[in-house]
Amino acid sequence: MPSLRYQTVPVTPFQQNCSIVWCEATKQAAVIDPGGDLSRIEAAAKQLGVQLGQIWLTHAHIDHAGGTAELSERLGLPIIGPHPGDKFWIDGIAEQGRMFGFPQVASFTPTRWLQDGDTVQVGECTLDVRHCPGHTPGHVVFHSPAARRAFVGDVLFAGSIGRTDFPGGNHEELIASIRERLWPMGDDTVFIPGHGPESTFGEERRHNPFVRDA
Repeated sequence: MPSLRYQTVPVTPFQQNCSIVWCEATKQAAVIDPGGDLSRIEAAAKQLGVQLGQIWLTHAHIDHAGGTAELSERLGLPIIGPHPGDKFWIDGIAEQGRMFGFPQVASFTPTRWLQDGDTVQVGECTLDVRHCPGHTPGHVVFHSPAARRAFVGDVLFAGSIGRTDFPGGNHEELIASIRERLWPMGDDTVFIPGHGPESTFGEERRHNPFVRDA
């Protein structure tokens, strides 16, 4: 069974959890949500001895997608995701950057948009894609059933949930995404959120005040 490995690299003043994920057998890697601090991401990949080959995006908020265009151009990497629902966020990413005081940020067009039920591949490892709207309309989650890991962006946090007060956010949709798309992945699945510490879906079902089981 090919082994999926990952390392989290917090980037930007928002301390966003950018993740480098790689196949242990081939050392082929993808970077999830390169929001900024690209030199830090590239240094981590070099230290891990892995070859960055793709960019995967959970959604297109600036702290997750701000470094995408530059990293893609610099290393010739395809941009995979998010779902087309986030196109308006990508189109406005330069404006997002100005609003939050980021260095100049360029817009981009994903090489491949993602839909619910798609898969992505890094080396010999395959991850499932689930469309989980609510925080943004086009938010996706990457799930490795084999590794019991899910990279959930800003859908769910340890003890909290994603904000829904941004344009295109929807609280009811977010709760439905968590309960209908994440919980079936299994209580023992560890999730890597967009900010803060990891947790398990079981832990959140028991204790998270926003989505715990009745």
